[in-house]
Amino acid sequence: MKPTGDLTLIKKMNTSIVLDAVIKNAPLSRARISELTGLNKATVSSLVQDLIDNQLVVEIGPGESSGGRKPLMLLFHEAAGYAIGIDLGVNYIRGMLVDLRGGVIAEHRQQVKRKFKELPLELLIASIEMLMDKAPRSRYGVVGIGIGVPGIVDDGGVILFAPNMKLSQVDLKAKLEKRFSLPVTIDNEANAGAQGEQKYGAGRGIANQIYVSVGIGIGTGIILNKELYKGASGFSGELGHLSIQYDGKPCACGNQGCWELYASENALLEQAASLGFESLEELLQAAECGDEQVISLFDSIGDYLGAGIANIVNVFNPEAVIIGNRMSRAAEWLKPAIEEAVGKRTLSFHRDRLRILFAELQEESAVRGAAYYAIDSFFTKIKS
Repeated sequence: MKPTGDLTLIKKMNTSIVLDAVIKNAPLSRARISELTGLNKATVSSLVQDLIDNQLVVEIGPGESSGGRKPLMLLFHEAAGYAIGIDLGVNYIRGMLVDLRGGVIAEHRQQVKRKFKELPLELLIASIEMLMDKAPRSRYGVVGIGIGVPGIVDDGGVILFAPNMKLSQVDLKAKLEKRFSLPVTIDNEANAGAQGEQKYGAGRGIANQIYVSVGIGIGTGIILNKELYKGASGFSGELGHLSIQYDGKPCACGNQGCWELYASENALLEQAASLGFESLEELLQAAECGDEQVISLFDSIGDYLGAGIANIVNVFNPEAVIIGNRMSRAAEWLKPAIEEAVGKRTLSFHRDRLRILFAELQEESAVRGAAYYAIDSFFTKIKS
């Protein structure tokens, strides 16, 4: 049944409005909340008291007076609870414990040696438990878990297909909710990265942006009019599997000539092997030391990245393309080639206001975005 406009529903809606005002504008007074929301002062005072009683808002003492008694100022109480974010990579698990404003409290990262078609579930559970143990005592405790996965995930938290992890039909949400008795949100890693950069990083204040996650593979998170675009079935953003070479290399997704085969960290390492390099870290160090062969290799990868980004720009006409994940560490050597390729391959009208940015959060965009999912789910529950 649709909710009706009874007094309980109206109170919940108004409480949500007041809480949002405090989160976005604190420190502020009750009178200022009334001005911002249009709610009368008596209603605001009552709702604020409820939020104080529920430890979501705290008074911090008097502010400046505009004539008369000094107003009591209010802050959002971000330490009322905590959330866990996980970036479940192909060969690593990165986790964070954050407060309700997204501030980082604790971090954990480990490499994962995976067996064929095996989800590292026990390692994932151990990582979550380690972060939960670091959560300070609070009114709401750990409110939820968000996880980004490099693959296609449905609305029920099932990993339908993750080609680089060689996984399919894994009901990760059900497994973790049964284990921890907490709300769990699972989404594509690039979507999580897009949310992380929009909320906490280079994408703040940008209404139309495309986040390009360049790691072992390539994924994209699409934000249009400040909202994550997920498509008719919820699976948009698999632009790493754009065909950029008609009769190119076969891809694990079943296609051939996919963009990620030519512009990802995997593509970089395949070419670097002939030079005796085995890791991105070794290549970055060599580039910093002026190794011309390695710099040329980054330039080649940057050219392929730019070719794919040009397609994205011509289709979506975004204000910004944000390049994140591990390869963002090579920004110094990738950016010139990317910008040159985009300049040659995009329509002038589309690139007129375009910015090509590198993730402010670097490798942490997805884990921060995953934690945001858990926070957002908690607030949705509180406000409903």
